[in-house]
Amino acid sequence: MSPSTSRKSVAGVLRTLVVGAGSAGSALVRDLVRTPEFGLDPVGVLDDDPGKIGTVLPAGERTVPVLGALERLTDLALEHGVQVVVLAIPGLPHQTVRGLATAAAAAGASVRYLPSFLAALRREVVGSDMRTLDVNKLIGRHEVHVASSDARSVIAGRRVLVTGAGGSIGSELCRQVHAFGPSELYMLDHDESNLHRLQLDIWGEALLTDESLVIADIRDRPRIQQIFRDLRPEVVFHAAAHKHLPLLERHPSEAVKSNVLGTDHLVEAALATGVERFVLISTDKAADPTSVLGASKRLAELIVQANARDARNLGTGVFSAVRFGNVLGSRGSLLSVLAEQMRSGGPVTITHPDVTRFFMTIEEAVGLVLEAGRMARGGEVFVLDMGEPVRIVDLVHNFARQVSLDVDDVEIRFTGLRAGEKLNEALFSEGEERLPTAHPRIYATLVGEGAGPEDLAGGLTGLYKAADVNADEEVRRRMAVLLPGYRTPEPAPALAAPYPDGF
Repeated sequence: MSPSTSRKSVAGVLRTLVVGAGSAGSALVRDLVRTPEFGLDPVGVLDDDPGKIGTVLPAGERTVPVLGALERLTDLALEHGVQVVVLAIPGLPHQTVRGLATAAAAAGASVRYLPSFLAALRREVVGSDMRTLDVNKLIGRHEVHVASSDARSVIAGRRVLVTGAGGSIGSELCRQVHAFGPSELYMLDHDESNLHRLQLDIWGEALLTDESLVIADIRDRPRIQQIFRDLRPEVVFHAAAHKHLPLLERHPSEAVKSNVLGTDHLVEAALATGVERFVLISTDKAADPTSVLGASKRLAELIVQANARDARNLGTGVFSAVRFGNVLGSRGSLLSVLAEQMRSGGPVTITHPDVTRFFMTIEEAVGLVLEAGRMARGGEVFVLDMGEPVRIVDLVHNFARQVSLDVDDVEIRFTGLRAGEKLNEALFSEGEERLPTAHPRIYATLVGEGAGPEDLAGGLTGLYKAADVNADEEVRRRMAVLLPGYRTPEPAPALAAPYPDGF
């Protein structure tokens, strides 16, 4: 077997299948081989020209085989352990592109596109398009292909509900779930325009006439109970949340209503209707929280973990959570703010010269959720190994270089850390143990016996009452009682937030 088709890959390099053996695909294969630091190793090419199938494309000192036709994408990707598929046929109809992307996702592979991807390799980049950036250089490590084809076993043939489906994370999760062949995919969001856009993106039409779209607010307990009774989801991915750190410092009652009470409603309904798998999406800010966002998400984790114990004792569903770092490319994320600030010629705002954050891509984030659904036994919080935290100043400089700006021309204005912000995030709290899992790049932690408040339910009841009447200071006080390590911050001053996700 030739090196190009071996199932072994160099550490940190993703096995890549190129769709298209024409001039664009051939150029891409050569560029990928010549640019190993980009982290993509072409192991094969697909093309619908029968005369090309079985031939090889020259790529320096090696060759890359043309393995088969486009219709065999899923099978060949599974056979060759492919982790990334690059669509390299310019001008493909949108419907064909959607079908190929779905076929790639069905094999657990993420998708890249030309021409912007080829431009990225040659540094002809435009900052407005995320796909043109060398993400590896921005996050300081090789992107990890997280989702395995085994994750299909959790999804295929089951009724799946995704909350917060219209958001950037929720919508990408819906695309991947759809590719894994659920019997039903229910996409829940309180924003009807987001749902319309999402259905158009996944199905190519948005008639809004079927049960797949669900308009609801997770704060509305009777509505959530009705949805679970009527739709009977078997797998639930809970992505709905408030996530903007500075705003939640100013409006802590709103954080409790959505992030804590909303999660409680969903977990309660899931237990009552026999949901098999429930995965909460949390944040690294929940580890030893210092912000309202982090505290609200830590309480959501505790709700999931407490009910996971009950579910285990009853032999029913499996409840778990994942913690994300800062997700590149998500709505309102740091990169979109950087691009806008640089495009307008204004200074780039950073809170502190030494501030660092953990970063992950949207593909890594969705992969973590799917793998958690597969590996969970109940009560775990799963975390991706994101390497070393990235200094924000370094990320800004790397971003500037990729959009062809002189680093010396980029003005940086330091605004100071805001209420609730940490200089450096952690993935686990001081009292948590990092445990290995079946996935080499995913770790987990379990809540210990006696961990958390003695009377979580009673404490939450008081918290919910305070939030219901918008008693913000009482909400802060009660959060501090429920989470003894949480420091109640001073109310945030009315300052413009340089990046809404709390970077």
